[in-house]
Amino acid sequence: MKHLIAGLALFVSADVMAVCQCACVGGQMQAICTNALDLEPICPPTICPIVPAAIQPIQPLTLPPIGTSRCEQEQVYNEYTDEYEWQTICY
Repeated sequence: MKHLIAGLALFVSADVMAVCQCACVGGQMQAICTNALDLEPICPPTICPIVPAAIQPIQPLTLPPIGTSRCEQEQVYNEYTDEYEWQTICY
């Protein structure tokens, strides 16, 4: 029973840590987290693809999540489509 609980704890803790990832944002590598309270990983130095010139989409008026002070539309590189996509990033 103790092994089952320990294994479950490791599985749950692995899911909790998986909410942050490193990605190219605006041409620079940085951590993106789904929760403002999560500990950001140290991202490896990477050469990101050049950000294409694009017009920023209109940002809806919303309050930033708890733990952040502002949100902006940023171009985030999607390695699966090999293109930059607009996403709302909160700081």
